[in-house]
Amino acid sequence: MVGHFQEFEDEYLEMMYEFHESDAGGVVRTGALASKLGVSPASATEMVQRLSTRGYLEYIPYKGARLTSKGLVHGQKMKRRHRLAEVLLDLLPYDGNPHETACRLEHAIDDDMEVALSRLITPETLDPSGREIPQPTADIADRLSSSNQTCSLEGLADGAAGRLSMLLLPAAEVAAMNQQGFAVGANITRESDSYILENGAVAQLSDDTKRSIFVEIETKSV
Repeated sequence: MVGHFQEFEDEYLEMMYEFHESDAGGVVRTGALASKLGVSPASATEMVQRLSTRGYLEYIPYKGARLTSKGLVHGQKMKRRHRLAEVLLDLLPYDGNPHETACRLEHAIDDDMEVALSRLITPETLDPSGREIPQPTADIADRLSSSNQTCSLEGLADGAAGRLSMLLLPAAEVAAMNQQGFAVGANITRESDSYILENGAVAQLSDDTKRSIFVEIETKSV
């Protein structure tokens, strides 16, 4: 389990990464960081100094701080996990506050879960607010490169085929689709706006449904 203090550190580094997105390598004033996080400047200064001693930040007295290479990797990982969590909540769909819920979920996402969630997106996928999802860190990228490609039915190219790997739909809908052959492990081919299963069944699906069904495409070795 991640301790509460570790979560605070993660939040600071994630926010520092957000500043980095708009001003790469720039120095972030402690007051600006405190304002974004909703804490006092004194608390922000104390945490910045702590993270500096641990090698995550470079602290510049009276000016602010910037991410070190170590801090950049950690902040990038946390921001990626937050936005992956928002993508998942959008797919479910989720009626609560997705940002606040994602803030809680990101701390529970480990490497295995990040790899699983990464299969829900393509490099072009944006989070529900239209922001880019940070690239995976090197360790996660290595794991993803050794696994088969995954995409939604919406993203499956015309004429391409894949194996059904995930249906993020209400249980009743999944049960009904299973009866028609839409079950995990079944092969499916896209032909224009139709999807043809290996049992010969043909389906035309709504955009929301296509976004919530995922297929695994075998990666051919060269």
